[in-house]
Amino acid sequence: KWEGIVKIAYDMIKEEKDLADYMTEKTCSDCKGNRLRPASQAVKVANKTIAEIISMPIENSHEFFQDETNFSYLSEQFKMIASPILKEIKERVFFLHDVGLGYITLGRDARTISGGEAQRIRVASQIGSGLTGVMYVLDEPSIGLHERDTNKLIKTLRALQEKGNTVIVVEHDKETIQAADFIVDIGPNAGKFGGEIVFAGTLDKMKKAKTLTAQYVTNKKQIDYYYARPQEEFIEIQDVTLNNIKDLSVQIPLKNLCVITGVSGSGKSSLILQTLLPVAKELLNHARKVKKVDGVTIEGLEKLDKVIYLDQSPIGRTPRSNPATYTGLMDEIRTLFSKTKEAQLRGYAIGRFSFNVKGGRCEKCQGEGEIKIEMHFLPDIMVKCDDCHGKRYNAQTLEILYKGKSIADVLDMSVSEALEFFTKVPKIKAKLQTLNDVGLGYITLGQNAVTLSGGEAQRIKLSKELSKKDTGNTLYVLDEPTTGLHFADVDRLIKVLHHLVDLGNSVLVIEHNMDIIKNADWIIDMGPEGGSKGGLIVDTGTPQQIAQNHKKSGSHTGYYLEKELKDLKR
Repeated sequence: KWEGIVKIAYDMIKEEKDLADYMTEKTCSDCKGNRLRPASQAVKVANKTIAEIISMPIENSHEFFQDETNFSYLSEQFKMIASPILKEIKERVFFLHDVGLGYITLGRDARTISGGEAQRIRVASQIGSGLTGVMYVLDEPSIGLHERDTNKLIKTLRALQEKGNTVIVVEHDKETIQAADFIVDIGPNAGKFGGEIVFAGTLDKMKKAKTLTAQYVTNKKQIDYYYARPQEEFIEIQDVTLNNIKDLSVQIPLKNLCVITGVSGSGKSSLILQTLLPVAKELLNHARKVKKVDGVTIEGLEKLDKVIYLDQSPIGRTPRSNPATYTGLMDEIRTLFSKTKEAQLRGYAIGRFSFNVKGGRCEKCQGEGEIKIEMHFLPDIMVKCDDCHGKRYNAQTLEILYKGKSIADVLDMSVSEALEFFTKVPKIKAKLQTLNDVGLGYITLGQNAVTLSGGEAQRIKLSKELSKKDTGNTLYVLDEPTTGLHFADVDRLIKVLHHLVDLGNSVLVIEHNMDIIKNADWIIDMGPEGGSKGGLIVDTGTPQQIAQNHKKSGSHTGYYLEKELKDLKR
């Protein structure tokens, strides 16, 4: 049966990710994006339709349901029916508000919710369930949270524990570690150099411990790179109206490490990623098809050469991508192997050492190291190739050795091991050094790109930029680069960011991490709250100025910054 061209085209689009660039979504003209038919939209409770209630920020819906006068018009019979329903709604909305999600709406598209937000929604739903005797495991719940909201989250986790549950949290955040009843520190380092329990005990015991984490948590080691650079040249952004930002104008200093701070939902991404970045990409990188905000004027970009946005998107979507291929290391390593005596005797050129083309790769798995087995009614599974045992190359290619190692052995090395191994090869050493400098000494060169976290992918991109010849005058934009980083890695990262500024570049970071904020040259603090109560510039200045003015300006960042700066031994 011929199904028609529309149906066939629709099926193609539904499956094919590659066509996404050529499609746009628009709001339905019948329901105005509310998804309901007119009859359902006509029903009102307390003079509001269901669409109006779910499009309110959670903090507003929390106030709406707490206000008893909204429901005073109900008859006694309806009040009896509504009472248990309202109780449930009030509790659930309260828990969502309590885990720091007051700025998002109840009807928010799940695709636009970040990992940290999704995790906190799940925490809120668990508190509401009232279960006891459950073990909860959370992986970095403080990601994307301002220090103020982290304290709210700690209270929420404590409430879960007090109900008779066990809460296990994998975390790098200092406040969360200090609030724990029992701390387990794994180390001593990362990757192949870790995997041991180096400390287990209470915070009091940790104060006497010598581990790397303990030194940072107890302030024996401090992250202090304050440069006090002057603010002489600026990018001026004027008349921004977007999301919760109304008629905003701001100056961003160049040749500085400038940090954009503020509670979640205060408008940081709207200002930098949606307003400044598209215009900078179009003007400096000659990018096409950028989505710009109307009515905004931006001056000062002509003082820059190019803009580089280092986001947390994957460096590759297939098992063929890995840190070595992305950073260009793979080409150098293949060249090295093709120049060995044995390879030249056999006539093996550089292509022989690629797992993407015929010749040197294992043909059974086509250089993937794994074979996909399709399962009926179940997800496909990947099994290690039984010919090459996951090494990706055929036996003849693996016979070519450099310093006693095959190319598969090299791809299995961690960055730190490879740095030692290639110490006499300047081109390879330089690229490995930058990977090590951004705190990625533990990842293996051939690690499947799909298995890298967002933070790791972002730092691989940063290391690739660092290994290029620097021209100065580049604007680097980073969105929460400290995600998933230990204190020692944050320390390294700040050093790298300041190095970029020393070379004459401008670095713009959206961040909640206090270690980066206190070491910035300039801070632009947005807020005062998230959602409709945000979108304003609360304060701008050096870390010291923001901390001193916090009582006057009402800056939440300033309040926590004051505590941080007091602890610094400057």
